[in-house]
Amino acid sequence: MPRIAAASLAGTAIEFYDFFVYGTAAALVLGRLFFPAFSPLAGTLAAFATFGVGFVARPLGSVLFGHLGDRRGRRPVLVGSLLLTGAATVAVGCVPAYGTIGAAAPLLLVVLRFLQGLGLGGEWGGAVLITAEHAPAGQRALWSSFPQIGPAVGFVLANAMVLAPAALLSDAEFAAWGWRVPFWAAGVLALAGLWLRSSLTESPRFLELDDHARVPLAEVVRHHGRLVLLTAGALAAGYAIFYAVTTWSLAYATQRLGVSRSVMLGCIMAAVVLKGALTPVAALLGDRFGRRPLCLTGCTAAALWMFPMVALLATGEPLPMFLGIAGALIAFVTMFAVIAAYLPELYEPRVRCTGAAVGYNLGGVLGGALTPIAATALAEHGGRIPWAVGAYLTGISLLSLGCFALLPETRPAPVPVVQPAVE
Repeated sequence: MPRIAAASLAGTAIEFYDFFVYGTAAALVLGRLFFPAFSPLAGTLAAFATFGVGFVARPLGSVLFGHLGDRRGRRPVLVGSLLLTGAATVAVGCVPAYGTIGAAAPLLLVVLRFLQGLGLGGEWGGAVLITAEHAPAGQRALWSSFPQIGPAVGFVLANAMVLAPAALLSDAEFAAWGWRVPFWAAGVLALAGLWLRSSLTESPRFLELDDHARVPLAEVVRHHGRLVLLTAGALAAGYAIFYAVTTWSLAYATQRLGVSRSVMLGCIMAAVVLKGALTPVAALLGDRFGRRPLCLTGCTAAALWMFPMVALLATGEPLPMFLGIAGALIAFVTMFAVIAAYLPELYEPRVRCTGAAVGYNLGGVLGGALTPIAATALAEHGGRIPWAVGAYLTGISLLSLGCFALLPETRPAPVPVVQPAVE
């Protein structure tokens, strides 16, 4: 299990690195390079719109790779998704700016972002299932949480790779070529991920199946449609919170409050490291007390924390900003640490790769695709403290709370301890 968990963690870290490095670049530089005719605000909104395209593609990727995972096995999904995402990310770093090729530049950006999302849509299902289906039932949440640490590792790595050239180069040099370096580095990381995953064995649950679904998506829609919609709504809050604090807040603090890029990235990265460290702790609680109670607790905490969070962000001071972001991510991890065990347990094995991945990535569309755009627009028309952003995030948290309340508990019953008979 440690070897399987490590390979899954490394793979998700690399794929989420590819996804996150685009979000950071969109907040800092892509608007003025690829949409120069727009105002600074409109350029940022346009860059975030291309960011959202990746979320729209993720459910399609989960259908494509989910079909492969349910028909041919979980292991091929891990290789195909990593190759696609890595190649698309390297290509983003090679796209000339608007000043060189005109309107073709943002068009290419949108296409490559779509391909990134397509690959990431398949990655989560494959990585989580190959870990969850190898894990013993009583420790499934714990071992399945390791792929969930991958996004935190990928985020810190992506921002470190952006922060280094941003700190070492002038603004003109960073805009000219420095922002491309993190995208080019994705090629090396993808090769490393493929090497790590080459030793993984196929999931035993998949090998036990005698009858594979002919069209997994059709079965999911026909027999599990309500479940897919509930899981998507339940996960929307987590996505909205994560991308509000890691993508929107970066643009808000640097452009509206005048906070330096290095300070804001440092605050966000420190909070994400804390989130990653707490993930296995929350997962252990999920194995002890159940998946659903953790999810309900996290959603409730998120709904209560969104207004304090935006007030702390609006101070523009490093410590309060860190506390605001950290509180939001603690609520997030309380929900998402157990999701890698919870979602697969909700679906039968023959359609598990498709069902769990589609529900997970539809939640990304509902919560992640529009949040940076909506939050940027809402903050622009408010006062110094963006209360409207807090209201938006609170509303999504309450929606997810209602969806989690309608889902069943899935934690396996503990195996009773049989005492030896006393003669």
